[in-house]
Amino acid sequence: MRPLFFGWIGLLFFISCNNAPDKALDTPNEGLIRISVEESFRPFMEEQLKVFLASNPKAQIEASYKSEMDCFKDLANDSTRMIFVTRGLNKKEQVEYKKSLSFNPNFAILAYNAVAVLVHKSAKDSIFSLDDLSQRLTGKVNKEVVMDGNQLTGIIRFLKDSLAKDVPLGKNVVAANGSKQVIDYIATHQDAIGFVGMNWIGDGYDPAQIELRKKVKLGLVECTQCIEKGYFSKPSPATISKAQYPLTLPVYYILKENAAGLGTGFLNFLSLERGQLIFKRSFLVPAKMGFKKRNSLLE
Repeated sequence: MRPLFFGWIGLLFFISCNNAPDKALDTPNEGLIRISVEESFRPFMEEQLKVFLASNPKAQIEASYKSEMDCFKDLANDSTRMIFVTRGLNKKEQVEYKKSLSFNPNFAILAYNAVAVLVHKSAKDSIFSLDDLSQRLTGKVNKEVVMDGNQLTGIIRFLKDSLAKDVPLGKNVVAANGSKQVIDYIATHQDAIGFVGMNWIGDGYDPAQIELRKKVKLGLVECTQCIEKGYFSKPSPATISKAQYPLTLPVYYILKENAAGLGTGFLNFLSLERGQLIFKRSFLVPAKMGFKKRNSLLE
C-alpha cells in the first residue's frame, strides 16, 4: 500500500511540475529585453522592431528613445542590455566593462546615416562649406542655428567634434525639443538653419517625410574629398557611399550579452538581409551587406 501511495505522489509532482508556468526564456527568438536608442534613430528603429517582432511573436523588446549620453548610462547600469548610438566603446570603456562583466560588450557599425542641413523653403542661402557651418555654430556668423535641445545627443556631439572643435556653441544656437521640432522651427524661420538626422527627412517614399519636405529643403554641403573643387551635395545613400557628403555618421549597436539571447537574435536580424534592407529603404547605407541594382530585362 505504501509504495503505491508514494508512486501516486511522485506522479502528481511530475504532472504539477510540467503544468507549472515556464521560467522566463531568453533565446534569440523569445524573451524580454530593454534597449535604449539615440533619439534621432527613432524612424528606422521603429520599422526594424515592427518587422522583427511580427516575425517573432514570443519576443518582447521595450525601446526607450533618449539622448546618446543617457543610452550609455543605461548600458552601464542593469536597465538595458543593448543600445544604438553614433559611436562605439573607446579603449577605457572596454577595459572597465571587461573588469565589471568579465567579458567585452560586442559593438560594430550597422549602417551609415548623415546629418542633414535644413533651410527654409524660400531661403536664399542653401549652399555651405564646412567653414560656413562652423562659423554659424560658433556664433561668428550671427544667424540662428537650431538643433535638438538636449546637449547630449549623438548629432550634437558629432557637430561639436567635427565642426565646432574646441570652440563653444554660439548664443545664436537655438534649442528645440527633438528632431521633429527642428523641422517645424526651420519651416517658420527663413534665415535659420537646422541639423537633423537624414533618416528624418530623406525618405522620398514615406508619406510623413514627404509632408515634412514640403516645409523645408535640404542644404548642399561642400565635398571635402572630391577631386573636383567646388562640388556640393545633399545627403543621400549615393553621396554617402561615394564619400561626397561630409557630414556622415555611423549607426552603432553595443550589446552587453555573453550568450545567445534575444539581443543576439535582434542583432542577427539587423545584420542580415531583412534588417539591412530596412536600413536601405530608410535611405541609410547598410554596412553589413552590399546591395547592387539589378538590371531588368527591359533595360
